[in-house]
Amino acid sequence: MYLREILKKFKNGEIGVHEAEKLLKLNAVKEIEELAVIDVSREKRVNKPEVIFAKPKKWRHLKKIILETIKVKKHLIVSGLGRDKAEEIMKEIHKPYLSSFFEEAEILVIKHGDFKVEKRGKVGVLAAGTADIKAAEEARVVAEEMGCETIKKYDVGLSSFFRLLSALKEMVKEGVHVIVAAAGMEGALPSVVASLVDVPVIGLPTSVGYGFRGKGEAALSTMLQSCSLGVAVVNIDNGVNAGVIAALIARK
Repeated sequence: MYLREILKKFKNGEIGVHEAEKLLKLNAVKEIEELAVIDVSREKRVNKPEVIFAKPKKWRHLKKIILETIKVKKHLIVSGLGRDKAEEIMKEIHKPYLSSFFEEAEILVIKHGDFKVEKRGKVGVLAAGTADIKAAEEARVVAEEMGCETIKKYDVGLSSFFRLLSALKEMVKEGVHVIVAAAGMEGALPSVVASLVDVPVIGLPTSVGYGFRGKGEAALSTMLQSCSLGVAVVNIDNGVNAGVIAALIARK
């Protein structure tokens, strides 16, 4: 039972104080066998969506967790999910729930038909190269699921500087509140962006690169060592967290 339903029942006199208290306690968490404990009220309490990271989980466990979670959640994001598994889950999603799969981001979104989030804030999303798009798309999808409008510009890396200037000009004109800059290789994009704009920049290092300090390590180091003020950095390929932080900033 959802929190709002419990409160409505109490308000209408259908249940008493003790019954409402018991239901609220039961509603706080949901245990799924010995696999997971779901924080049922997270989205209402901290304004952050429920996100399940799919990749490290066994398929039978993941499927069970997803299908049980939507019994108590009206909004669920599943990250790191391939199309085949997403389609299998989507076959088991029935009205009033709706599901959408974002292939570039490898994200499945499941929503109750009456779930709504207040639209507020603008987030800019940049990807240095085509290989950085997946992480950037994770950030974009999550920010939009938290109610933000997003403006994306991809393949605007420093190998051709004029492309970046054009993208930033449009974002400044549109009044973005924060910019996520995804980059691999040397990872210099966030530092340059922060030197040109007056909004916070979230550096999103990606596991693009080779040889010495490859797989995102060089990009992460560069972003952490940025001499441009106003750059904050998330972990390698952590587009989900970049999107959440960007949305929290933009919505304020």
